[in-house]
Amino acid sequence: MKIVLQHLTKIFPSRNKKSDEEVVAVSDFDFEIPDGKLIGLLGPSGCGKSTTLYMISGLQKPSSGKIFFGDDDVTELSTENRGIGLVFQNYALYPHMTVKQNILFPLQNLKGEDKMTKEQMLQRAYEAAKLVQIEQLLDRKPSELSGGQQQRVAIARALVKMPRVLLLDEPLSNLDARLRLQTREEIRRIQKETGITTVFVTHDQEEAMSISDMIVVMKAGVVQQIGQPQDVYDDPANLFVAKFLGTPPINVFDGHVKGGKLYVGEDAVLEIGGVADQEVAVGIRPEGFVLDDNGPLVCKPVNVEVMGRDVSVVSTHPASVNPLVRSIINADNRFDLGNESVRYTIKPHKIFIFSKDNEERLRFEVK
Repeated sequence: MKIVLQHLTKIFPSRNKKSDEEVVAVSDFDFEIPDGKLIGLLGPSGCGKSTTLYMISGLQKPSSGKIFFGDDDVTELSTENRGIGLVFQNYALYPHMTVKQNILFPLQNLKGEDKMTKEQMLQRAYEAAKLVQIEQLLDRKPSELSGGQQQRVAIARALVKMPRVLLLDEPLSNLDARLRLQTREEIRRIQKETGITTVFVTHDQEEAMSISDMIVVMKAGVVQQIGQPQDVYDDPANLFVAKFLGTPPINVFDGHVKGGKLYVGEDAVLEIGGVADQEVAVGIRPEGFVLDDNGPLVCKPVNVEVMGRDVSVVSTHPASVNPLVRSIINADNRFDLGNESVRYTIKPHKIFIFSKDNEERLRFEVK
């Protein structure tokens, strides 16, 4: 099911009695979600991603704009008539019911042409439980399940109605690290098997990038960039996107362009074209550093973190915006922490420059 969001905006009244200033939670969101894809809505707390999800679900009505499921305008349609499955962060299971009863509950409320026989409902519930691999837990209560198992029950309950659209609101937030990894892989598997168009809300960029077909990065209610995860990582539209994506995060420096050269502090690190002389912010991905005894970028080493396959050299630089600079190098490169300085050349496709005025990306050519 294709989802089309046309100029979607949500404005809340001011909570401050002394001020009439309204709060714009989502501003002019315009996007088409392709049929059968998993889309990640990504951004920090308060960026408007959950509000967008609630408008798609019908739990909140947009202040302006329209929502289409396929060719159907569902903007004014109630939640129960949209054909959605919704999974919340806190699972929202009925504690007095068994797993089977929790999954059956949405089917028992169907009326009219959609009403099912008891045998049909039991068969559908079992199929949903089998899909999320909890068919052996049907007679247990939620209190007898782990967090990951409870989340699977919530997903099965959302899927049992065979929804047109599946909506997930930070479904992994309450799980430990190992379970998060396992459950996100399960969510991707289930989505691929069912082919249901899915919208996944998270503030965790690693989660969004690992399972999404496309990600939508949001900030303060405004869409910053939309694209395939790797494309957005490799080609950020602005400094916010560059900083939000990546672990470890991108290194940011104060720099300037002068006479066709890009400077990080006083170090001329690259010859470039297409950018006028000006003060800029320079972003370098951690994997963009190459150890080079004659390299133009000079840092002062502080520590070396061994990660097995790779090594993270932690250093300082007078122009660094952050206290520390992290550069990831291959573990085959032996690094002596006793050195007073470490020199790097920079991979051109791993370095980005941004305007000091509006933090927008400045495109350049490597000479």
